[in-house]
Formats: sequence, C-alpha cells, structure tokens
Amino acid sequence: MAKPVVPEEKRRRRRPTRSGTVLSERLIVETALRMLREHGSAGFTARRLGLALDCDPSTLYRYFRGMDDLTLAIGDALVGRALRGWRPTGEWRADLRAVGLRIHAAYVAHPQAAQLTASRVSGRANELAADEAVLEVLRTAGFPLPDTVRIYHAFIDQTLAFAALDAASLALPSAALRADEAMWRSTYAGLPATTHPRIAEAAPLLATRMVTSAYPTALDMLLDSAAAQLPQGLPPRQFHDQDS
Repeated sequence: MAKPVVPEEKRRRRRPTRSGTVLSERLIVETALRMLREHGSAGFTARRLGLALDCDPSTLYRYFRGMDDLTLAIGDALVGRALRGWRPTGEWRADLRAVGLRIHAAYVAHPQAAQLTASRVSGRANELAADEAVLEVLRTAGFPLPDTVRIYHAFIDQTLAFAALDAASLALPSAALRADEAMWRSTYAGLPATTHPRIAEAAPLLATRMVTSAYPTALDMLLDSAAAQLPQGLPPRQFHDQDS
C-alpha cells in the first residue's frame, strides 16, 4: 500500500537533512531533473536521489507516492517552465504558436526528462493551466466547441510528439548524434541522380533542414489548417452561445 503523502505545511516543519538542506517538493523535482540530465533514466532511482539530497530514500515518499508520482511532477514542472511569463495577447494564432514553441523548448531543454514524461498525463496544476489556456484561446477566437477540442487534441499531441522525438535525438551519445547528422552530408549527398533523382536534387536542402526540428513548420501547418476552418461572419460570443 502506498504511504500517505504528508501535507506541505507539515513537511516544512520537519528537520533538515544531515547537510542542513530543508526538503521540499520543488527541491526534489529540481534535483531529479539534474540527475536525469547527468545520468539518464537508468540512474534515476530513489536510492540515488536520496544520496543526491543527503536523505534516506524513504523520506521521498513523504512528498511523492512513488517514483511514478515524481515522474508526473517532473513533467508538470516542465510545463510550468514553459508557461512562465506567457500572457495571451488576443491574437489566437500568435498565442497558440507561442505556447507550442514554449512547451517544446521546455521539454527539449531536458531531453532525458522529456522522454520519461512527454507521453504522460499528470492532472497537476501546470498541466491543467496549459490545457485551460489553449482551450480558452480557441474558444475566444470563435471556434465551436467540437472544433476546439479537435484542434486542441492535435495541437498538444503534436507538440509533445515532436518534443519526445527531438529529445530522443538529443539524448543520444554525442558521437551517435554527430554520426546521424553527418549522414545527410555524406550518404544522402553522395547519391547519384541516376538512381535517386529526387534525393539528389534535394540533398543540399536536406542536409540543412534535417538536422533541425521540424516542429515549427508542422505547427505552422496545423495553425494554417485551423485558420482555414475558423467560422466567419459571427463574433466569438455568438459561437459560445450556439454551443451552450
């Protein structure tokens, strides 16, 4: 049976660790992010985290129900970093583009953590705030509710899918990553037009583009598609009234 999580106010009254550190959920998450960055998911264990925090591993279970609960908190922290400082401008397309790029950037800044968390649903505060923000932007723009949910689904899944894909590349050993990138300039660039005419003509552009993320392009394509479907002729409030 999982141990009950101790309320935050009670944790604050607990004694510091042997090194004088006062534990908090935020400190544990930040330390876990650092461990994942330095050692990868293979080294992400309660024992190692306890050593890094100079506390008994069992202490972690006063803050999280288990390592999976901590994993969800890490994902939520990444979303929180993405939302930090973001404010809607009222321009729905610009607002969604900014949110998408921020979430993608927050995940790929921590590739090992992104691989663990991009496919998860935490139900935590930052995730809920991001979902509410995206839905609000779409509804305020005038999208009917069914279209809002459909576009939201594609938007968030595309963002996280690209975050996971790009994070997986960045998490490769540096030698493997360099070898993959060099493949576009060696094998692909060297293919003759007689056998691979389309690759041969595109090779210079492929060598430039394929070593970068396609997420900004895919995001713009999704937003173009959404804009083309935005109902015309009625102000946003009337669409809200029609859906209710």
